[in-house]
Amino acid sequence: MNGQDKLIYVGDPMCSWCYGFAPQLDKLVEQYNGKLEIELVTGGLRAYNQTPIHEMKDFLKEHWEDVNKATQQPFRYEILDNTKVIYDTEPACRAMVVIRNMNPKKEFEFFKRSQQAFYFHNKDLGVADSYYTVLEQLGLDKIDFTKRFNSEEYKNLVKEDFRRAGELGVQGFPSLLFESGGKITVLSRGYTTAENVIELISAAMEQN
Repeated sequence: MNGQDKLIYVGDPMCSWCYGFAPQLDKLVEQYNGKLEIELVTGGLRAYNQTPIHEMKDFLKEHWEDVNKATQQPFRYEILDNTKVIYDTEPACRAMVVIRNMNPKKEFEFFKRSQQAFYFHNKDLGVADSYYTVLEQLGLDKIDFTKRFNSEEYKNLVKEDFRRAGELGVQGFPSLLFESGGKITVLSRGYTTAENVIELISAAMEQN
């Protein structure tokens, strides 16, 4: 594999199918660690949405139950009754960009644990202290994180990820793409298995 080969994952921490895909993503990161560059792009599923989550309860619960049945990923649903939580995915995406800049080696693990914080522990990912347990688990500085998370700098930086997802033509999450020699191949849109993606990457490499 040459230095230009890259696996691009486009997702959102608050996308239920991305959460369902998390065990598959773990397998891919393990498979290609040190062999491919792996880029995580946060897509902004419902960035800047101002709808309280409880007003979306029926819609979200149905989707979450579908993901649970298809992937066996565990969900808790109490947050859907919380009248204070706004279903805006921009802050969660912003948190990923903060960690990418603080410690890029921990970006994928932070992404996975933030998903667990939301879907299983029902934390409000719109506020910095909801990430503190994850930060402690990964040995990351809470004060530094909070300062960056609340800054205008990172509120602007996350928009670069949203633009990147748009430039890649991604309209749904999770999406996986393979880049080699400047050519980008779409591997999958929506949920799939790691085994399927590995086969698709092999095929894409043979064509380049």
